Amino acid sequence: MSDSSIPVSHAGSLPRTEELIVANAARELESDGFTLRRTAEFEELLTQAVVDLVARQQQHGVTIPGDGEYGHAMTSAVDYGAWWSYVFQRVGGLELTGEDLFSWPHVESRPGHVQLTNMLHRRDWVRFKEAYSDPRSGIATGKTATAFPSTTGELSWRGQAAVDSDIANLRAGLDAAGMKTGFLTSLSPGSGARIPNRHYASEEEHIWAWAAVMRHEYQTITDAGLIVQIDDPSVAENWDQISPEPTVEDYRAFTQIRIDALNWALQGIPEEQVRFHLCWGSWHGPHTTDIEFRHIVDLMLGVNAKYYSFEAANVRHEHEYRIWEEVALPEGKVIAPGVVSHATNVVEHPELVAQRIERFARLVGPENVIASTDCGLGGRLHPQIAHAKLETLGQGAALASRRLF
Repeated sequence: MSDSSIPVSHAGSLPRTEELIVANAARELESDGFTLRRTAEFEELLTQAVVDLVARQQQHGVTIPGDGEYGHAMTSAVDYGAWWSYVFQRVGGLELTGEDLFSWPHVESRPGHVQLTNMLHRRDWVRFKEAYSDPRSGIATGKTATAFPSTTGELSWRGQAAVDSDIANLRAGLDAAGMKTGFLTSLSPGSGARIPNRHYASEEEHIWAWAAVMRHEYQTITDAGLIVQIDDPSVAENWDQISPEPTVEDYRAFTQIRIDALNWALQGIPEEQVRFHLCWGSWHGPHTTDIEFRHIVDLMLGVNAKYYSFEAANVRHEHEYRIWEEVALPEGKVIAPGVVSHATNVVEHPELVAQRIERFARLVGPENVIASTDCGLGGRLHPQIAHAKLETLGQGAALASRRLF
């Protein structure tokens, strides 16, 4: 960490170029129905796109860049869904069964037995059913073009070539820009295990199987000298997908299993190469049933990571910066709060960005803060707006740095 300026990063996904979107959409599927075929021509295009993206991040003032999740593709040209579905192409034991997150039967939870319901029965989606089903609202939600598989056999890792490609592309970008390190995102076991389980004897066994599989990706990324960002919106987001609302105690116990599995998967990996990303779901909805940060902040800090990324700029959660008045950040840990939001087309003024950074700096120390975005900007914002937000993020961090150091 710098002792003279606030580092700048982001939460992962960045808008793809039109050329890359078209190339992804044109890729053929393997016989499993969700794995995209890789060709030399596509790999060459992808490498150059990542090199160009790293250079553009550097121009915006980003000091800890990523590959924009450009190597994380799904069976549609849409950007944002691939943060999760990319992994289905890297894990064996999955199959398209016609059952997915939208077609699960709606199952009521009961005290002491918390379980997820299907996506369409999220409590926020039910409460605002008219808004979510109205295309004019801008938040309309329905079954996406992505084919979600189920676990039908023993999970296994088959993504080595794909993650090696991600690493090589980011390294090419970093070398061309003269930058030392960057980050790649990877799915948490708890988020992976949200797909239907038709093989393992229990939900917990399914989660631990995902931990054993995803460990390969975490280890490969960090062995290459890069930072791995563990994407785990499920820690906060699962709360809304449980109906009726559980007790906080039951939910924390439900979540702790997922934290334990992740920590097992991170064994032996240096904490300074691990960043954990928590959010309440990046869709543009009311989010009135989000769990309060105070109920899960200690669970987040229980992850064996040095860096913690979380939403702090959107209007549902910005007020929660004050929890750091009561929660002590453990020694050696660093927070990467979102200080620009993916949830609005309005580009934050650099002064507002600086003020948000300074709030956290006053509470945990400027040396323990990275300026970041709430969530990925790819797919949630027009590319021109997304890059304007990265630019204002860099400007705001520079302004805050002049005041803080």
